[in-house]
Amino acid sequence: MTINYESLAKMIDHSLLHPTMTDAILKEECAVAAKYNVASVCIKPYAISLAVEALKSSKVLVGTVIGFPHGNSSTEIKVAEAVSSVLAGAVEIDMVINIGKTLGGDWVYVEKEIREVNDAVIGNGAILKVIFENDFMKETEIIRLCEICSSVGVAFVKTSSGYGFTKQENGMYSYKGATSAHLIIMRKHTSPEIAVKAAGGIRTLKDLVYVKLLGISRVGATATAVMMEEAKRRLNTGEDLNNLVEEDYQIGGGY
Repeated sequence: MTINYESLAKMIDHSLLHPTMTDAILKEECAVAAKYNVASVCIKPYAISLAVEALKSSKVLVGTVIGFPHGNSSTEIKVAEAVSSVLAGAVEIDMVINIGKTLGGDWVYVEKEIREVNDAVIGNGAILKVIFENDFMKETEIIRLCEICSSVGVAFVKTSSGYGFTKQENGMYSYKGATSAHLIIMRKHTSPEIAVKAAGGIRTLKDLVYVKLLGISRVGATATAVMMEEAKRRLNTGEDLNNLVEEDYQIGGGY
C-alpha cells in the first residue's frame, strides 16, 4: 500500500467538538484543518456556518454531529437536526445511535431510526456516519449494528463519540474509544462499499498508519498537527511509512 502525505491527511476528520471550545478556538482549528488539507472538520452544530465561512477557500469538508454525544434524542429530532445541519452547510453527518434501544435489543427501532436519518441526509445531498459507541457494546451487538448499517446503506460506521465514558471500579470514568479488535470486527462485518471511521485514541502517526493498514478510511482526531508534522518529516527523508508499524502493534486496550 502506498502511503503518502495526502492519503494520510484525507483520512482525518479534525474534531472540534469539546464543549469548552469558543468561537475563536473553532476558527483557529479550522485554519489548522486547512493548513494540513484534511478530509473534514467535525464541528459543533451551531458553528457549521462559521466553519463553512472559514474553509470556503479550502478543499476541507464541513461535517457535524447529531444526537450527540449520547444518542438519546427522538428519531424525529435527529431527523430535524440532520436536515437543519445539512441546510446550514454540513455535508457529512455523524449520528449517535440510540444506545439504550441497542442494549435492549430493540433492533426494529434501531434500524428504523438509522434508515430514517440516512434517508433524510441523503435526500438533502449529504452522507451519514453512524456512531456505535463501542465501549458500551458486546461484540455481538457491534456485529448486528454493522449488518444493519450495511442493509440500510449508510456511508460510514464509526466506533465512538469520544465521550462514551464508562464508570470504573474505582469510581473514575474512562473510555477506550477505537480498539484494534473492534476495528477488525467492524471492517469484517460491514459491506465493502461502506467505510469505517475510528474515533477516540488515534493520537500518533503510528496509530494513523496502523488503522490505514487495517482498511480504515477515516479517523476522528484532535492531534492532527502532531501527526501530520511527523508524517512530513518522515516522508521528506524518503521513509516508507508502511514500516512504521510493528506486526504486533495494537491501539486501545484495558481501562
